[in-house]
Amino acid sequence: MHRIMFAVALTLAGTAVQAQRRLPTIIKLSREPQQPVLQGIDALRADFAAQSGGTTVYFGAESVTLAPPARTVLAAQAAWLRRHPEVVVRIEGYGDTGDTRDHALAVGARRAEEARSLLLLMGVPAAQVSITSWGKERPGLGRAVTLLVR
Repeated sequence: MHRIMFAVALTLAGTAVQAQRRLPTIIKLSREPQQPVLQGIDALRADFAAQSGGTTVYFGAESVTLAPPARTVLAAQAAWLRRHPEVVVRIEGYGDTGDTRDHALAVGARRAEEARSLLLLMGVPAAQVSITSWGKERPGLGRAVTLLVR
């Protein structure tokens, strides 16, 4: 009787080992969402915004003169652009929200040119910077210029 029980126990033990070998392994899934890895132009845009203090420079109402905070942001942007000569930026100028169409275009152009001139004075090559003014055709932030990495 003991021999039969011993034989049954060995058979069951062997079956359990074989069953474990056939079971798939379980992979633990992370519950933390993974951040997408930015590549190419998206990575450059994110790096530009992070290292230069943003992509927008603000002006005073009815002003085309750069205030000290705007000059600080443009200085950081110029440093980044000098380190990345392969990047081209477009400066988009915007007028004040209450301006007429023509006045908003003119003010936006003067603001964009003011920002471009300062970048050129800080050593950014002229071929790396272009400007445009949107006026009321494409309402933006108002009283600002935005640098777009292209």
